[in-house]
Amino acid sequence: MTGGNRTSGRERGSGRRAELLAMAARMFATRGVAATTMREIADEAGILPGSLYHHFDSKEAMVDEILREYLNAQLERFRRVVDAGHDPHTTVGELIHEAFAALHRHRWAMAVLHNEAGYLAGFDRFGYIDTANRDFERIWVRVLRQGQRMGVFRAELSPRLAHRFIRDSVSAAVRWYNPSGRMSVQGIAEQYTRIFRDGMVVPERG
Repeated sequence: MTGGNRTSGRERGSGRRAELLAMAARMFATRGVAATTMREIADEAGILPGSLYHHFDSKEAMVDEILREYLNAQLERFRRVVDAGHDPHTTVGELIHEAFAALHRHRWAMAVLHNEAGYLAGFDRFGYIDTANRDFERIWVRVLRQGQRMGVFRAELSPRLAHRFIRDSVSAAVRWYNPSGRMSVQGIAEQYTRIFRDGMVVPERG
């Protein structure tokens, strides 16, 4: 019985920690990391600052967890898409859909990363962001180059620039995406897929 109570306590603590991170992510995204204090996060959560420090030693530690969760999850999803072994045309479409699906799963983390990249670059602890970006780029570029070799995508396109164009367009969508809007994330992803992927397809010769 005692062991069961300890497990329940850990689960409650984990759930509360997740709630605090979700709240902080929204505040960081809408107010800015530099402008948001631990006291303000605690006030929003209805707890004393000391209680917040019991979970996190700084707001940077909170940002760290928020971004690591998003980047690790997204990298894993991209790898699964590639490992599925589809043709490059299909794979690029799936990658675009996964990129936009993050708007629903990690909306605030995406906004923090998009808005605060320059600020976070001043902290050594966030050096992994550049590493993650390189990992993402390698995945996309490999698929795009494979498509070029197979004659699916235009040979004159730069795979790196194509990836960065897609990446920046998706990340900028956090500025206008409305979860309760008329178009779903899937619908948005489908529209962007037609623009990005099908715009790279070699035209049929008459």
